[in-house]
Amino acid sequence: MTMAGSSTGRRAAAMPFIMLTVLIDMVAIGLIVPVLPLLVGTFTTSPAQQTFWFGVVSFAFGIANFFGSPVLGGLSDRYGRRPVLLIGVSGLALSFFVTGLATALWMLIAVRLVSGAMQANAAVANAYVADITPPEDRARRFGLVGAMFGLGFILGPAMGGLLGSISIHLPFFVAGALAIVNWLYGWFVLPESLPAANRMAFAWRRANPFGALRLLRSHAELAGLAIVNFLLYFAHHVFSAVFVLYAGHRYGWGALQVGLVLAFAGALDMLVQGVLVGPVAKRLGDRRTMVLGLAGGAIGIACMGLAPNGVLFALTMLPNALWGLAMPTLQALMTRRVSESEQGQLQGANMSVASIAGIFSPLFFGWVYSISSGTDAMIPFIGTSLLLAAVVLAAAALIGARVAGAAERDDGGPAAAP
Repeated sequence: MTMAGSSTGRRAAAMPFIMLTVLIDMVAIGLIVPVLPLLVGTFTTSPAQQTFWFGVVSFAFGIANFFGSPVLGGLSDRYGRRPVLLIGVSGLALSFFVTGLATALWMLIAVRLVSGAMQANAAVANAYVADITPPEDRARRFGLVGAMFGLGFILGPAMGGLLGSISIHLPFFVAGALAIVNWLYGWFVLPESLPAANRMAFAWRRANPFGALRLLRSHAELAGLAIVNFLLYFAHHVFSAVFVLYAGHRYGWGALQVGLVLAFAGALDMLVQGVLVGPVAKRLGDRRTMVLGLAGGAIGIACMGLAPNGVLFALTMLPNALWGLAMPTLQALMTRRVSESEQGQLQGANMSVASIAGIFSPLFFGWVYSISSGTDAMIPFIGTSLLLAAVVLAAAALIGARVAGAAERDDGGPAAAP
């Protein structure tokens, strides 16, 4: 065994380790958010082409992630979380550097395929948390991980906006350097969370995406919660699909303004997930807290689509921040429906569901945006895509209120309607 492996093996897995891993990861990812659509735009000649090809780039990542996530989730159930996290961080570093050097659209598409296939950091991080946390405390701890996502999106987009104002290529190289730092941290410091006794043999019948999705159909409540998960991610991808373009076309924002607003949204998300999820879930229960978060997000996105100016748009981040209550409690409800040896498979299946949303949502919202913007728009309202996302999230709230009731009854919790 290497010195690094021996050192990590002697450390007890704990929340601070995985929180720091997620934080560095999300700062790196957040760095490129304000500039990736702009980089795509350097290879196109019109806003419509920019929207279309950015959708294709997003589609490439989503389809590769759909097939790759359950494989990596299954591997993490067999070999542990740490080595799979290292694989994911390696994929991120590669994708950042190659994207920064890209000279053609096909290079962007190709590298997003590679990074999508290798990048399962969020799924494995959630499995790590489930490994070390009793079921009754998982909502709070998933919230802490979510807070690291929020903090990453405070620092990352703000830095990306500043660096992007110098050069739209610079954030990709800085993100790649951070990914290397994260890999070194994982190699030398991060301990393993999954004991050998809880590991499961790897099998392709479970690790392929369709086999992984069968796990979600193994319980009626789990299948219903998976639908909520899909709708949540489908609605959320409206931001990656059209936000940068929408903010530029409607409010005249550049990379700096976009980065600052995303940082503000990240700060609110960190507050909600890091501070509010635990107390609210303890008082209301996971189901009611999840529904409250989905409903708040729906109201916030609807207000974004209707905001006539940039100041009001930024203020809509306040109700939208309640969305941060939904994911930790949804994750907590789902992890209770599978065994300890299936947590990686569950998270891989969840990532496959998220990837399906990531495949179709950017294409759908990008298409809606393309026919609702410009002087000759088929739908004469530029905020239509955001209003449709609000409808999707409202549907998730209604479905979640119904199916999570049965899940709470199984867990012995309150069953009354929210």
